Amino acid sequence: MVNPSGLTHVYVGAAARIPGALGGIFRQTVGSDHWELLGKGLPERADVQAIIIHPTDPNVIFAGSQDGPYRSRDRGASWEKLPFPDSGLEVWSILIHPRDPQTMYLGTSPVAVYRSDNGGDSWRKLPGVNSPGRVKMGFPCRVTRLAIDPTYPDEIYAGLEVDGVLRSRDRGETWEDVGHDLVKLAERPHLKSRIASDTENEGMLDSHALTVSSAQPGTVFLAVRMGLFRSADRGKTWEDMEIGRFSPLTYARDVQVSPHDSRTLVAALSPAARSKDGSLYRSDDLGQTWRRIDHGIKAESTMMAVSLHPRDPDQVYSVARQGQVFGTRDGGRSWKEWRLPEKVQDIYAVACG
Repeated sequence: MVNPSGLTHVYVGAAARIPGALGGIFRQTVGSDHWELLGKGLPERADVQAIIIHPTDPNVIFAGSQDGPYRSRDRGASWEKLPFPDSGLEVWSILIHPRDPQTMYLGTSPVAVYRSDNGGDSWRKLPGVNSPGRVKMGFPCRVTRLAIDPTYPDEIYAGLEVDGVLRSRDRGETWEDVGHDLVKLAERPHLKSRIASDTENEGMLDSHALTVSSAQPGTVFLAVRMGLFRSADRGKTWEDMEIGRFSPLTYARDVQVSPHDSRTLVAALSPAARSKDGSLYRSDDLGQTWRRIDHGIKAESTMMAVSLHPRDPDQVYSVARQGQVFGTRDGGRSWKEWRLPEKVQDIYAVACG
């Protein structure tokens, strides 16, 4: 269903974990500089870590919160809590199947994956989804990103923060750990990192995002604390994409495949989880080379996420952790900054459509 107004909206998800901070979902209509805080039907002081727009009906939006999944049928004006079999779980990732939008997957903290076969009306917890337990952080491990190989639509990957990557080859009915080689890479001195655990594997297992391109079936692109990594054999082995050859910032928070060109990747890079800088880089050759694409703007905190417009290749949006939203509407020739209210301190998600 096409939006009859033809308007594009940008949605931003923020968490209110810090005392006095403002969380929830903010919406801007393209052509306006105004942000609306969308709250009807959402939890008070919502923590929103995931937002996804339905691929065939932009009026329908799904959001992941500290109180489970929510759905809007009117572009965010109002929300309904979806029936969910378990309480007390934070939703960190939502995926709509690229071939069948009735099939959806959802990742949580503590680690679990759920599937819906009816567009989100009901959910089933999938068996065998467990964190390998290699890293113990001060927070429960979470499924920060889910991805499906477009060429092999039964093949699903789950990125864990902080514990590596899981893979299913049967629509989520069984899962296996494909993070072993990430641990081997962590033996290299420049890939060791320990902040809040008792192991220097921590940085390599700190999965923030992953994606798969139809231009290179069976190849997974992974964003972790230590940079961008690639597996050409479905997670059996991993290699460093050496983003440091192109960018002085290597902490990778997001990586996306362009919906318009399957050879194009866009990544959000920063110095650290909490920093005063951030940037966007683009590759047109599946990660062989990269160039910075944002200019004329300055991220004052970590660049957390990027969204590529599903119908307009000229529109790209990104968010910095502490309240900045950046966008281009002319293919990167110019960029603009829009600030959210000062009380927004923890942005996790952005979507446009």
